[in-house]
Amino acid sequence: MRDQLDQRVHDCYWGQGLNCARTVLLALAEEFDFMIDRQLYNAACGMHGAGGFGAQCGAVEGALIFLGAYLGSKNWPEDEISNACYGFAERFTEQFGSLRCSKLRPGGFTEQDDPHLCDRYVAGAIRAALEQLQKTLVEPGGHKGEQPSGF
Repeated sequence: MRDQLDQRVHDCYWGQGLNCARTVLLALAEEFDFMIDRQLYNAACGMHGAGGFGAQCGAVEGALIFLGAYLGSKNWPEDEISNACYGFAERFTEQFGSLRCSKLRPGGFTEQDDPHLCDRYVAGAIRAALEQLQKTLVEPGGHKGEQPSGF
């Protein structure tokens, strides 16, 4: 799965010119065979650190949007969706040290930066979201629902 996911991220970034939020959103949607609404996809166009401002990482935002949309479609209560989002944010922070682009990108956003500097964060965010969903979907007391392909 690692090579396939890394290739998908590379294709989204370099082949399609997508930002980190859209890449994460699409990769998770594909993994779960979940249709992303056009409005939601359009809304993610500026979610790469708030349009490059250096705010919350777009890979994080894409995963959080997916978690809310997917679990909401399964009629999960909002507090449980919020808990799943918290768990994802905690995993991502443990793995990468921050949720903020300004901390994750060595020099922030500059003209000299490679436009796809965050490939590793994007693949990591997707993996962390998949791990969180796997944990959430099979946890005792949780909603035992359908398993995505790849688990």
